[in-house]
Amino acid sequence: MTAWSAEGDDLLLRVRLTPGSAREEIGGCWTDEKGAQWLSARVRAVPEKGRANAALAALLADRLDWPKGAISLESGDTNRLKRLRIAGGGKEDALARLSAIIEERVEAA
Repeated sequence: MTAWSAEGDDLLLRVRLTPGSAREEIGGCWTDEKGAQWLSARVRAVPEKGRANAALAALLADRLDWPKGAISLESGDTNRLKRLRIAGGGKEDALARLSAIIEERVEAA
């Protein structure tokens, strides 16, 4: 099981976010009690008024070289476990590129 899946033209990404971190990074994998994998991410922003969620979208956009406006929070607004939708990321050419980058980040830690 991976931390991402394709849904039509979009890519769905599961992320376990740690807000208020000393540094911003994406890397490693966390597995929940059901065996689902989540990409680990840390942001400096605090979890107030959506700041950490916005920082996560900006960090992913930077690391994946994808437009920030195409990354939206689908679930987990106030939860550490988030599901994000990357618009256009499920298209065949984009899927191969993004999944390779995400897998590299999962294996990084």
